[in-house]
Amino acid sequence: MPEPQRNNGQHRILIVGGGTAGITVAARMLRKGHHDVAVIEPSESHYYQPLWTLVGGGEATAGETRRAEAAVMPKHATWIKNTASSVDPDNNQVTCADGAVYGYDALVVCPGIQLDWNRTDGLEEAIASDGVSSNYRFDLAPKTWDLVRRTRSGSAVFMMPSGPIKCAGAPQKIAYLAADHWRRQGVLDNIDVHLVLPTPRTFGIAPIADNLDKVAAGYGITVHTNSEITGIDAATQKVTLSATAEGGTDATLGFDMLHVVPKQSAPDWIKASPLSTGDANGYVDVDKHTLQHVRYPNVFALGDAGSTPNSKTGAAIRKQAPVVVANVDAALAGRPLPARYDGYASCPIVTSSHDMLLAEFDYDFQLKPSFPLLDPTRPHRAYWYLKRYGLPALYWNLMLKGLA
Repeated sequence: MPEPQRNNGQHRILIVGGGTAGITVAARMLRKGHHDVAVIEPSESHYYQPLWTLVGGGEATAGETRRAEAAVMPKHATWIKNTASSVDPDNNQVTCADGAVYGYDALVVCPGIQLDWNRTDGLEEAIASDGVSSNYRFDLAPKTWDLVRRTRSGSAVFMMPSGPIKCAGAPQKIAYLAADHWRRQGVLDNIDVHLVLPTPRTFGIAPIADNLDKVAAGYGITVHTNSEITGIDAATQKVTLSATAEGGTDATLGFDMLHVVPKQSAPDWIKASPLSTGDANGYVDVDKHTLQHVRYPNVFALGDAGSTPNSKTGAAIRKQAPVVVANVDAALAGRPLPARYDGYASCPIVTSSHDMLLAEFDYDFQLKPSFPLLDPTRPHRAYWYLKRYGLPALYWNLMLKGLA
């Protein structure tokens, strides 16, 4: 039986965030027969962020990663062009920045992740300087490519911060792409390349880490594991390294080019809300299998702002979205939740301008290869074409339409 239309202030299903997760869930909800689906999203643009690494490496253009939000918003969804600023789950309400209040029967929270540029000493100031860039911003990814092209000698430093971040492979992908470019230009031997990682190894699955170690060694990259850049002085072009665990590096490195990645956390309004885990990162506190909030049964979360302990990737969202849709549908009908998420995530690690390693795994770090005929622990050329052409097509034409 069709659901009755609600007034503008109340919606059957309210989705906070019109990024990958929000649009995918909205499309799937509408395909399932729900008629009152609203999406709170202030941005006029929608981005396919996985390609930003290739923009920084000179293998894609920034323009092809952006489309109008209106072009991806599902036709029958109500688009609330506003910014969520607080949530009151006890009264089933979300308040926006302009004071508008929206009620809901079921709430899906997926506002994405917050880039905390100010949490690494000197980073916020450094990003405006000539020799520093980051692929984590649409406007800066082309700057990264300019820096890579201009660097012909000296020292290049690539960093990854501690704590959960979206696309955890991205900080090292750009190091490999840059080194590959420099090798093709015949200048790699003139550049001292450093990769600073807070983790014990380049990857959390040993066979994959073994092969990434070979990739790094092949480029002559010095990898500082169990280490983090804790300070950046753009004026003197130096970074401070601090050990995060035994075997880490405490040192100062000079740089001619620096690729930075900010620490990340849930948006501040989520941190301050009753939905938060209450810790410093403040993600939405959900059951990692059902994606239902642990205290509010009509609230669900997916994507980068959720507390699930897996990699924050678009591929994870592709598997989370059907679970959320099935479980929201059941919760609204008073039925037991039927769907479970196993923690699947995919980390496509580009290792050169023509090779990529596709790491796919679940909560237990068990490999879950989509293409079992190819060794999932090694880079392959076919995977590179998948990354460059196949996955963007899947994203725009199928995933955002609720078809994949």
